[in-house]
Amino acid sequence: MNLEFLNLELLLPVLVSAASVLAVIGMLRRVQLWRQGQKEPVAIIAGLKAMPKRYLVDLHHVVARDKTMSNTHVATAGGFVLSVVLIFAVHVFGLAPQILSWVLLGSLALMLTGAAFVWRRRLNPPSRLSKGPWMRLPKSLFAFAISFFLVTLPVSGILPEAFGGVALAVILIAGIIWGLGEMFFGMGWGGPMKHAFAGALHLAFHRRPERFGGGRSTGLKLVDLDAEKLGVEKPSDFKWNQLLGFDACVQCGKCEAMCPAFAAGQPLNPKKLIQDMVVGLAGGSDKKYAGSPYPGKEVGCAQGGAHNPIVNGLVNAETLWSCTTCRACVEECPMMIEHVDAIVDMRRFLTLEKGQTPEKGVEVLENLIYTDNPNGYAPQRRSHWAADQELNQMADVKRADVLFWVSDGAFDMRSQRILKAFVKVLKAANIDVAILGDEELDCGDVARRLGDDATFQRLARRNIETLSKYEFNCIVTTDPHAFHVLKNEYPDLYPEGEKPQYQVWHHTTFINQLAEKGLIQLRAHQGGKVTYHDPCYLGRYNGEYDSPRSLLKQLGIELAEMERSGFRSRCCGGGGAAPITDIPGERRIADMRMDDIRETGAELVAVGCQQCTAMLEGVVEPRPEVKDIAEIVAEALLEGEAGSSDNAAQVWTPDAVAETV
Repeated sequence: MNLEFLNLELLLPVLVSAASVLAVIGMLRRVQLWRQGQKEPVAIIAGLKAMPKRYLVDLHHVVARDKTMSNTHVATAGGFVLSVVLIFAVHVFGLAPQILSWVLLGSLALMLTGAAFVWRRRLNPPSRLSKGPWMRLPKSLFAFAISFFLVTLPVSGILPEAFGGVALAVILIAGIIWGLGEMFFGMGWGGPMKHAFAGALHLAFHRRPERFGGGRSTGLKLVDLDAEKLGVEKPSDFKWNQLLGFDACVQCGKCEAMCPAFAAGQPLNPKKLIQDMVVGLAGGSDKKYAGSPYPGKEVGCAQGGAHNPIVNGLVNAETLWSCTTCRACVEECPMMIEHVDAIVDMRRFLTLEKGQTPEKGVEVLENLIYTDNPNGYAPQRRSHWAADQELNQMADVKRADVLFWVSDGAFDMRSQRILKAFVKVLKAANIDVAILGDEELDCGDVARRLGDDATFQRLARRNIETLSKYEFNCIVTTDPHAFHVLKNEYPDLYPEGEKPQYQVWHHTTFINQLAEKGLIQLRAHQGGKVTYHDPCYLGRYNGEYDSPRSLLKQLGIELAEMERSGFRSRCCGGGGAAPITDIPGERRIADMRMDDIRETGAELVAVGCQQCTAMLEGVVEPRPEVKDIAEIVAEALLEGEAGSSDNAAQVWTPDAVAETV
C-alpha cells in the first residue's frame, strides 16, 4: 500500500471525522422532524440507561423467534458497534494500536460473517421484505467491513505498511467512503441504517415502557375530552415519540405477514401504513416505497406533510377501518412499534371530529348512547336470559364472592347458551355468584375501537359508579373484550390515587382453577379430535394462553394445535368493530381461520370468546363444530356433591389469585 502517495494515515481520520459530523447533523435534523409531534413526557436519563438492556434482552425475545436472523443481527450489529468504537480508538486517536487493532480485526470479521448471511437472504428474500435501498445494504456492510479490515492489517503488524500499491489504496478509500456513507451518514439522513439511530432512541423513549422487562401494556391511552382537537388528523398530532417509533421501522414486513386484513385482501398493510406515516413526518410522497402495497391500491399516490391531513392524503379511511385491532402486528414487530395505537388515534379524529364512522358504525354508536348496548335492544331485557337460572342480583344481595359480568351476550341467543353453561359450572362448584342485571351497561369496547372515546368514558364511568356500590371479590366474564376493558382500561378512569379493589378474570382461567382445586368433577371428553382457537383479546392482549389448554387437558383432550396458534393465532375477524365497519376484501378472515382449523383434522374447535364463536359459526358448512370451553365443561360435569363454600373461596381470594394467576 502506497501510504505516502495518498497519505492514507492522515486521510482516514479525516474521512471518519467528517462522516461523524455529517451523521450528527443528520441526526439533529431527524430529531427536529420528531419534535413536530405533540409533547409527551419521558424519563430521559432512565430511558437512556435502560436502552442497552431493552435492546439486548427485551427486544431480542422477539427477534430470536427467527434464530438465523437473530444470530445474523447479533453478529452484524454487534460487530459494527464494537468496530466503530475501535476505529476511533485505533485510526482516529491512535490508542494502543498494537493491541486494539487485533480486537478490531476480530470485530470486523464478526461483522463480515453477519453480512454474509444478510447477502444470502438478499438472493431469495421473503415477499414481506422491502426491496429498494435494502437490497444494497449487504454490499455496504461488505464495503465497510472489508475496507477497514484491510487498512487495519498493517497497523496490527500482519502486513507491512506499504503493500498493494496505488490501485489498492484507491479501492480502499472508495470502499471506506461507501461504507461510511451508508453506515454513518445514512443513520441520520435516511436509508436502511436509519433504524439504528431512531430504533435505539425509540426503545429508550418508548410510549409504553411497561412492555419491557417482561411486562405487558395493551390498554388504549385515555383521550382528554377537553382537548382542542380529539384524535389525530395530521402527523404532527401524534405524540413526538410515536413519530420516533414510526421512524424506527426496519421494513422487515413481519407485521404484514401476520396481518389478517392484509391476508384477506382488505386495503391494509401495517408496514405500508407505518411507512406512510414516515412520509408524512418528513414530507413528500410514497413513490420510493419498495414494499408490498395496500391490496388493491397503487404505490406512488400518497402525498403528505407533517401538517397536512392524513386521510385522503397519505391513506384512505377504509385502510384505517380494515384493522381488527388484533395486535398481531404489534406482537411481531422487532422494534416494538405500536400500530394499533396509531390506527385508533386516527379513527378517533374521524369519529369524534368528523362524524365519519362507516357502514353501521353511526347506528351502533347511537344505540350505545340511547340504549347502552350496541344493537339497540331495550335495556330492561338484559337479564331476561337468566329468568330460569335462579341467579342473585347485586341490587338485592349487595355482596357476593363473584360478580358475573354478562356483557352483551345477554341479548344474543347463541351467546346465552354460553352464559348458561358457565352458570351451570359455577353452581356445580357452589360459588356465591351474582349479576348486575339491568344495571350492567355495555363495557364500551366497541365504542372505543370505533374511535368514540366520549361514549366509552361515559359508559365506563357509569359502570364504575355501579360497581362501587357493591362488595365482591372478583369479576368473571365470558367475554375477552369486556375482560380486557375492565382489567386494563377502566383503572385509568378511577379518581387519582384510587385503584379497583377487585380482580378481573376470564372464565377459562376461573374454571381451570375450579377443576385444579377439585371443586368440579369432570368426565373425559367423548368426542373426536379437538383444536383450540386463541382469542386475540385473551391471548395477545392479556397473555392468557395456558389456562384454556390446561382445562382442556383435564378433560383428557390432546389438542391438535393449529400452525397459527398461541401468540401467532390468526384473528377471527370479529375484533376492533370490524364486522360493523365491514370493509370488503378478497376473502373473509373467518373463512381463513376456518381453513386453519380444517388443516388440523379437528371435529371440534374450542373457543373462549362469544365474538369468536359467532364469527366461526358464520362460516358456511361443512365445517367443524364450534363450542365455547364453558359449554364443553358443562357437558362433562359429573353429578355429585358440589364443592363447599369454604373450598370455593380458595379460588377467588386475593391470595389465591396471587398464587395461581
